Amino acid sequence: MTHEHSHTPGHGVHHGPRHVADSDSQADILDLDAEVLAEHIAEITAQLPTQRVPREILDLGCGTGTGTFALLSRFPEAHVTAVDLSAEHLHRLRQKASDEGVRERVRTVEADLDAARWPDLGHPELVWASASMHHMADPARALRTVHDILAPGGLFAVVELAGFPRFLPEDAPADRPGLEERCHAAGERHHAEHMPHRGADLGPMLTAAGFALEGERTVTVDIEGSGDPAVGRYALSSLQRLRQSAVDELSALDRAALDRLLDTDGPHSILRRRDLVVRTERTVWAARRES
Repeated sequence: MTHEHSHTPGHGVHHGPRHVADSDSQADILDLDAEVLAEHIAEITAQLPTQRVPREILDLGCGTGTGTFALLSRFPEAHVTAVDLSAEHLHRLRQKASDEGVRERVRTVEADLDAARWPDLGHPELVWASASMHHMADPARALRTVHDILAPGGLFAVVELAGFPRFLPEDAPADRPGLEERCHAAGERHHAEHMPHRGADLGPMLTAAGFALEGERTVTVDIEGSGDPAVGRYALSSLQRLRQSAVDELSALDRAALDRLLDTDGPHSILRRRDLVVRTERTVWAARRES
């Protein structure tokens, strides 16, 4: 269970045109998410209603460190404990922390947040969980655990994707207009079965866990790609993942059109397009453990 990004299901085997290797693809898409959406992530962290400057921060389901590094930047005196199940993601996070000169401010913990008992994570003043709660087998139990370890008066910030990213114009590709929406519809049916908590209203769950809900807002992301190579790579990785979950429900014509987009060497590769955008929404909840 890797938590940082919500449209990264488990690895699968794909037989078709040559695509980018899948070995590190989940970590790569997390890094691309951080690169492309850096401004929006910084805006979310800047508006966190902290009552005091946190010195100890906990990042649950940290992935490769998207939230960790945004929080280190936002709170330059703080230390972050970054928790994830993936040893490789944590290794990449540590390497980035070393490269950025903040290694001494980061502690990594490999742990399964679905376990009945969590390791000792201290009593942080700020807990951050981005795109991780919907992966939990029992989100209500996880929320209660967060409440118990959070310092009195501390803040719990939860970020979830309200909608998966869209990249293509509605009339693209020219031979199969509306392809991306059909892929997303098929993927939604898959995820409804495998991740039943995705899209849940966490407000009542936070209140039931003992938190005082201080705010809920939706952050809209609408980025013009303008030929940015990072946006192209982000779109490619995202649609590769979407193909894995949607393939069985797509028509043969849609599968063929999608494979043409994903063929990195082909004339119709999504990497060649100059009309890509990034459109999505993220919902942010701020909840406090009362003193």
